[in-house]
Amino acid sequence: MELPVNPPVEPMLAKSVPDIPVGEGMTYEPKWDGFRCIVFRDGDEVELASRGGKTLTRYFPEVVEQARAQLPARCAVDAELILIRRDGDGRPRLDFELLSQRIHPAASRVRMLAETTPADLVAFDLLAIGDEALVDRPYTQRRARLAEALRGVEPPVHVTPTTADLATARRWFEIFEGAGLDGIIAKPADIAYEPGKRLMFKVKHARTADVVVAGFRWHKSGPVVGSLLLGLYDDSGTLHHVGVSASFTMARRRELLDELAPYRKGVTGHPWRHGDHELGQRIPGGPSRWTGTKTLEWEPLRPELVVEVAYDAMEGDRFRHTARFARWRPDRDPRSCGYDQLERPVRFDVDQVLAGDPDPTG
Repeated sequence: MELPVNPPVEPMLAKSVPDIPVGEGMTYEPKWDGFRCIVFRDGDEVELASRGGKTLTRYFPEVVEQARAQLPARCAVDAELILIRRDGDGRPRLDFELLSQRIHPAASRVRMLAETTPADLVAFDLLAIGDEALVDRPYTQRRARLAEALRGVEPPVHVTPTTADLATARRWFEIFEGAGLDGIIAKPADIAYEPGKRLMFKVKHARTADVVVAGFRWHKSGPVVGSLLLGLYDDSGTLHHVGVSASFTMARRRELLDELAPYRKGVTGHPWRHGDHELGQRIPGGPSRWTGTKTLEWEPLRPELVVEVAYDAMEGDRFRHTARFARWRPDRDPRSCGYDQLERPVRFDVDQVLAGDPDPTG
């Protein structure tokens, strides 16, 4: 592969900010919830490079085919791999969990998943085209070249919609979550493409919930708390594992062990020790393709302790990312910690987002 910009290239990143930033020439676009991917194409040779330099090429053969069919013959395109769930019981929406299942070691399963759950490619920046490198050009010029180069693409290849109107960006932030999107990206007009630098801005949804602490895992470094295992009750009174809270200093991990000590005593009939995946209960444990041989053993606690956590989004019936510890809630009855307290976004059609027709009434 001989391009003006060759792999490996670390993607340019975004800095988290609490509110949508305002600035002259600022451009706003949806924040896609998928796998960041720089697509390098040199004729028939295609490389899908993930953030961190790992290759995604073997896992997404259908995207490689689309890159050969629809991208310029020689280019480097910054994009997102997404998976749109179309299960017939509602509007199409992004599904990160299904996308995660695409990373599989078996070639036969990779081929099967490429047919049954194909990914889409959403392009949002152009690093090189032909023999020309564009990384030193201002973002507005790169965006214009991207729109020109990909003018004729058709699904499953897309060019992300953008707006320079702040009111529109705020509206997108409110309604696009219902299609499974992650927030808003803001890009200053004059920024060059600097790999690994946080020169863009991202705004994500932030919420809080009161959850039951029903167990914990040990930290890999020794006898201190590694993560808290969090639960919520459904309408039938079943406690489901919904995620973890894990970002603590070492001093705080030691303190947590003392704070949890009373709840380690007298644990009988724990709802997760006798839970059943087959009956639809989400319980902790079991290695995955992400954890490999890492132990996921956990210590049960009497489910009597409530904590308030901050979270950004749900993935089905669990927290999409690690929840952030806010404070203990000794005033809350654990049985009152149910799914009904969670804010559910209005369902929205991701196809409308990709088509640049963000009308929630359509």
